[in-house]
Amino acid sequence: MSGRGEAALAEARAWIGTPYVHQASCRGAGTDCLGLIRGIWRALYGAEPCAVPAYTADWAEVSREEGLMRAADIWLVPKPLDQAALGDVLLFRMREGGIAKHLGLQSAIAPLGRFIHAYSGHSVTESALSAPWARRVAARFSFPERVL
Repeated sequence: MSGRGEAALAEARAWIGTPYVHQASCRGAGTDCLGLIRGIWRALYGAEPCAVPAYTADWAEVSREEGLMRAADIWLVPKPLDQAALGDVLLFRMREGGIAKHLGLQSAIAPLGRFIHAYSGHSVTESALSAPWARRVAARFSFPERVL
């Protein structure tokens, strides 16, 4: 595991138990899946690289815009899906043919893969990267070693 991945995973674990709050990003008070990744970014690098516009819970499903995927491609380092490492950011498509709209952080590697994420009705939690979750992984990213 890279030093950056180790630091990302330690920070993600510190968020476990934070309640789900749409569009929030405050450890202990409330977060959604994007807010969790934003919080990890702040812990690793300081300020966020750009302002996050308001977003709906459907993540622009009607318009079919891959905004989350585009942002991840800009700020994170794309990786092949089969090159799992602890601390990787996982981007999920919640249904076949849908846009990518959920994020998590890899916390254990197969055969007992796990990830940390926030989702509606739950606090930040660590879940098994079971077959139903694994087949929804649309992209894998690592945090950059440094930000310019």
